[in-house]
This record gives sequence, structure tokens and C-alpha cells, in this order.
Amino acid sequence: MRHDLTNFLRKWDYQPGELRVRRLKGRDGREKIQLRVDLGVLQMEVDGRPDGKRPMGHDSWLQFYQARLGEHIAEHGDDSGFGLKVEDCQRLQQEAIQYYHRYICFFQLGDHPAVLRDTERNLEVFALLEQYAESSEITESLTVFKPQVLLMRTRAQGALAIEADDPRGAIHAIEAGVEAIRRVFRDTGQSDMADQSTEVKMLESWLQELRPHLPLTRRERLETELNQAISREDYEKAAELRDALKRLKDS
Repeated sequence: MRHDLTNFLRKWDYQPGELRVRRLKGRDGREKIQLRVDLGVLQMEVDGRPDGKRPMGHDSWLQFYQARLGEHIAEHGDDSGFGLKVEDCQRLQQEAIQYYHRYICFFQLGDHPAVLRDTERNLEVFALLEQYAESSEITESLTVFKPQVLLMRTRAQGALAIEADDPRGAIHAIEAGVEAIRRVFRDTGQSDMADQSTEVKMLESWLQELRPHLPLTRRERLETELNQAISREDYEKAAELRDALKRLKDS
């Protein structure tokens, strides 16, 4: 049969434990992403919904429900009475899984701006569900996935800062990411679980790798020189350095 994929799949074999991703141009002239899985291949659009569909004429279900919320506020003056039914939440959840597959692929391909775009988009889904889902069970079931989305967003932010030769900016992004993940655990009454989470451990390990390679700030250089002057009993130099530190603090 001409639709049989056996030869196609044989030429691009599946490797357990290895994320096999490629980017190519489709017959429609648009770029696609393909992810090899054990039973075949997932193909995704690079922009818009990964499956290329436009639910209710919108780029995604998220945009559709955001538009509905905007219309509700315009009509009623606020968001009171607006809610997402179980079917609405399921649509958003299933759609978010598509974006999850895509941003994992983007990360593997090194396309960090695209990872940032798709993770922030999925965080918008969480925010919408947390505020308007009529079923608290759905919100609670989705919360367990939020640290992973925050992890991937932080990894993309850190990578972009490093690519821009801004290691200090990378550290700030990672520290903010760790705090955001810890906040998720605090908000669910599981603060003691944060240190055990894979996401926090991964980001803190990355911090430990980056911090020793940070260039010293002017204050840090002056403090280092001050300690060296004191250790060699050069008190005149130490006094100069203390004055310089004071001026830096007052400026």
C-alpha cells in the first residue's frame, strides 16, 4: 500500500532513551517539526497550533477562551460569572499537551526563543484554568505539571542569556525560576517537597556550575583587594579600598 510507512520509519529508526527530532520544509512550503516515537512519527507545525487546526476560527482554544473572557468583561463590566466547564478545560488540557511536545522538540533543536514562546503560552493556560475552571479537580490535577513548564521556560531564558554573553542575567533567570517552582509547592501546601523536586534540583545544579565563572562586579573586586591588603598588612592600601567601597555604596 502506498500509505504504508514501514520504509519511511526504517530509514529513521527509533532509539529508546534518545529524543530524535528534525526540522524540515513541508509540501505546503511551511516548516515542520518531526518527533520520532516508538510507534511512528509526530509531525507538528512550527507556528500556531502544533496540529495546524484553528478551533472556532482562532489560532488555539486558548485564544478562543481568552476572547470569550474579553467579550464577557466588555458586556458585564467584569469577569463575574465567567467560567470554564469540564469540556472547556479538557480542550485546553489536550491542546497544552500538543504544545508540550513541541517545546520539548524546540529545546532539543536549540530554538530557545520558540521554547520560551510555547512555555509562556502554556503558563497562560494554567492561569486561565486556575482562575476560571468550574471544577477544582481539573485545576489540581494540572498543577503537578506546572513545575515542568517553569523548568523548561527557565532553561530557555538561561540559555538565551548565556548566548548573549550575559551569565549574570542567566543566573538571575535561574534564581527566579527556582523561586517560581518553590512558590507552586508553597501554594499547594507542599513546601517541604520543593527540595526533592527534580526541577529544583536541576536548576540549582546549573546555578552551581555557573556561579564560579561569573565576572566579579566592581564591589566584589574591591572587597577581594581589601582582604588581600589586610592579609599582607598593607593598611594604607586597605584604607584607600575602604574609602572606595564607601564611595561606591554612597553613589
